[in-house]
Amino acid sequence: MDPAMPSQELIRSLTDEHVLRALMQHRRLTRAELATEIGISKPTAGESVRRLAERGLVTDTGERTPGGRGRGRVGSYYALAPDVGVALAVVIAPEGVVAERLDIYGDTVARAVRPVDCPTRPSQAAEALQAAAGEVLAASGQPVRLAVVSAADPVDRATGRLVQLPDSPFLVGDLDPVAILAPHVAGTVVVDNDVNWAARAESGTGHDFCYLFLGEGLGCAIVSDGEVRRGHTGLVGEIAHLLTVGPGGRAIPFIEVFTELSLRRPGSTAINVERLLTSDAGTRAAVGEAVGGAVAAVIALADPQEIVVGGAWGPALVDDIRAQTARMPRSVPVRAADLTGEPVLSGVRAEALSRLRSVITANS
Repeated sequence: MDPAMPSQELIRSLTDEHVLRALMQHRRLTRAELATEIGISKPTAGESVRRLAERGLVTDTGERTPGGRGRGRVGSYYALAPDVGVALAVVIAPEGVVAERLDIYGDTVARAVRPVDCPTRPSQAAEALQAAAGEVLAASGQPVRLAVVSAADPVDRATGRLVQLPDSPFLVGDLDPVAILAPHVAGTVVVDNDVNWAARAESGTGHDFCYLFLGEGLGCAIVSDGEVRRGHTGLVGEIAHLLTVGPGGRAIPFIEVFTELSLRRPGSTAINVERLLTSDAGTRAAVGEAVGGAVAAVIALADPQEIVVGGAWGPALVDDIRAQTARMPRSVPVRAADLTGEPVLSGVRAEALSRLRSVITANS
């Protein structure tokens, strides 16, 4: 919408946007229902429906309200046109590549999964991504407006390429999701790392917090003023090499704590989650102390309102972590993440739906 457009045209444009968003929420409405929902007159609602139908964004469903014999006039139900477009949501993780096709209502209308080895080769990850995306987009019959991608690796903010860092358990640093998906997508391809997407899914209240992801790898997202902070190159929150308290009270890189405690998978940089969760109280306390040291650094630099702990093993050790942070001079509340089932995919889906709806309303 151009703020400089004539006032009447601006009002019409705003009305059309409200009509579209009402239909996105309710799926189908009559002109009378649209008028009530938006707070406009029935003639104004009817004119908006007519304009949007001419642009191919709204269609008459063919369904009618009951009418006649004192029950009022028959009303026609209107809905978004079936070809307004879809979005692609993708998660690239050690478990494999998941791709979903989302419609304008947020429904997953197609899903594909492709396994990968861990650690994987960039070529294998690229093939899995290409295959999964191709499957869910085959015969969709609608334009793919955009794609939103999560990767279990650092992501370069400027290019969307994955960045290979030492001790990352999922080494696909040469992967370029933007280049792979661009031929399938009419609009933008947005790429970010998995921890940032999980934090976005958790940030319903919009306050300042630190999201610790403690799983096979170590990650952190900083949410400030309701926004995930990414930094100059997108590497904010890469905490694996922060100095913390190791066994015997020595200062060592955070990731090395798990080597010293024999909690890494053989021949891999990945943390052995099963072994950690079944370890003795002393080992868990040592891990909690190490996490506490990392948290202290985050508190000193980011000043969060609270610490949210997610990942495969983080919530199980939240009491150990809380015991360490409670003794800090600048202690903040520590809690387990609310979202435990597919938090990364939840964040990706929400962003894909929001962007898809914005694209459709921008065309009104």
